[in-house]
Amino acid sequence: MAQIFDRSSNALARMSLVLSGLIIIALGVTLDQLQRSPWVTRQGQRPDQPVPFSHKHHVQGLGLQCQYCHTTVEKSSYAGIPPTKTCINCHAQIWTNAQLLEPVRHSWATGESIKWTKVHDLPDFAYFNHSIHVNKGIGCASCHGRVDQMPLMYMQNTLQMEWCLDCHRNPAKNLRPTSQIYNMAWEAPNEDRPVWCSVNDKADVPTAQQVDCVTKDPTGAGPQMAALQAGPPYSSPEAKAPTGDVKSSMVPVPANYQKFTSQDQLGHFLLQHYKIRTPQELTSCEVCHR
Repeated sequence: MAQIFDRSSNALARMSLVLSGLIIIALGVTLDQLQRSPWVTRQGQRPDQPVPFSHKHHVQGLGLQCQYCHTTVEKSSYAGIPPTKTCINCHAQIWTNAQLLEPVRHSWATGESIKWTKVHDLPDFAYFNHSIHVNKGIGCASCHGRVDQMPLMYMQNTLQMEWCLDCHRNPAKNLRPTSQIYNMAWEAPNEDRPVWCSVNDKADVPTAQQVDCVTKDPTGAGPQMAALQAGPPYSSPEAKAPTGDVKSSMVPVPANYQKFTSQDQLGHFLLQHYKIRTPQELTSCEVCHR
């Protein structure tokens, strides 16, 4: 009886199986990279807005603090979009006839809210609390990037779950003194730029504010405070550097001050005293998903 399949059919079948496997692997890798790409995450994209608001002009140029517009960032789960009244506080006096501010004037006259396009838009099932992150030492720039250098706002990070988990598995790498939360130019300590921190047991202030940090040597050189609450004897911003022989006039470093020359050292110190829960303690899905 004649054979239906040629002898080469066995080789073709094996090659087909190998090619099918390679195609499936390539497809999986492609889909994995696609869901991380800006096409999906919108990372780096600058959406059209009713008003081309420049954070660079208002923050870096005019020196406005984040809290002036985002009033609820320290006490609410939402940072808050400023009402038209916040814009009118200034623009009732300056740029009163500028065409690009017409939506602001129309909103103020009619009472209709300006329809901004949300840049950092988490899925509805994801719950993120701004206040707990801000009050536990996570700076604005850690999530939003150097907003003070953005003429038009864009999303610097993916905001995907793996990005959140990467921080929660090792939050020490992003922690900073509480008064440096809104400092976009904050840099991690190093050998040339150390940070000194101490802990004051103050029952009437939040846990994170019990940590006092200075960015200059607290041996009498007039420390520059880097925390919201500064305790004696180094709390006075008018403190003067010692005169005369520096070595003989130096005041010993207080025992409760510790010197940090790396982000890892500072981060683990703050991690302990800010009372931040470990990944093992964040075992409930309901912490982030509602």
